[in-house]
Amino acid sequence: MKAKRTVVTIITNAIAWIISLICLIPLLLIVFNSFKDKLSAAKMDLKLPAFPLQFENFSVVIEKGKLVQSFFNSMIYSTGSVALCLILSALAAYVLSRNATKLNSFLYMFIVLGITMPINYVALTKVMMFFHINNTRGGIILLYAAMQIPFSVFLMHGFVARIPIELDEAAVIDGCGPIRLFFIIVLPLLKPAVATVVVLTFLNTWNEFVSPLYFLGNSEKWPMTLSVYNFFGMYFKDWNLVCADILLTSLPVIIVYLLGQKYIVSGMTSGAVKG
Repeated sequence: MKAKRTVVTIITNAIAWIISLICLIPLLLIVFNSFKDKLSAAKMDLKLPAFPLQFENFSVVIEKGKLVQSFFNSMIYSTGSVALCLILSALAAYVLSRNATKLNSFLYMFIVLGITMPINYVALTKVMMFFHINNTRGGIILLYAAMQIPFSVFLMHGFVARIPIELDEAAVIDGCGPIRLFFIIVLPLLKPAVATVVVLTFLNTWNEFVSPLYFLGNSEKWPMTLSVYNFFGMYFKDWNLVCADILLTSLPVIIVYLLGQKYIVSGMTSGAVKG
């Protein structure tokens, strides 16, 4: 029995390793070709880059692809939407969870329904034009936050439900007001959910492509995803530059994911216990 279990474990690990290596092939392809010259990168193979490595590919991409401006745009959009989504989702989840009325139950289901509903870009365009926030940085931050709020409320609602209501009552008896109660008592207990929302919202907004394509007509306000798309249109034959551009754009996402992956796992599993 023990030998059979060992064989199954070995086979399972081998399959997992094979799948992981297959998934890493595109990443390795981009990394290797970003350090090659134009002729070598045109073959798009997995051969290691020859020395000396072509580090000038990255300087060319940064200069001609306007990556510095687009990087700061992406940071503004991602951090702004993360802050807005986090505060609104945490407050909504706390109120909807603690006040279990029929109206609040309906509002919770209405908000969570946004996870599955597709985006109507025609109606959304009219709404943004009506409020004069189309082609503005503030408008795209509001749009990003609104897109992430349904899942964030769903996740945090499960965490709030696991916090004993007696904790709130004890804080109120000690003279704690509603704002202080939430930010000092409740919010620190939502740390796994907060970390999960921060990481997932940042990743989703950084990788968003369609929304800025529709609502940002000014190239000076483009995030890095649109800069890569525009750069590929100009230098589609220079695969060394295209790969270097993709690598620079993906690097912040990879770093954030590696730093926050343990919080994503713990937040998703803990919040799924009760909702």
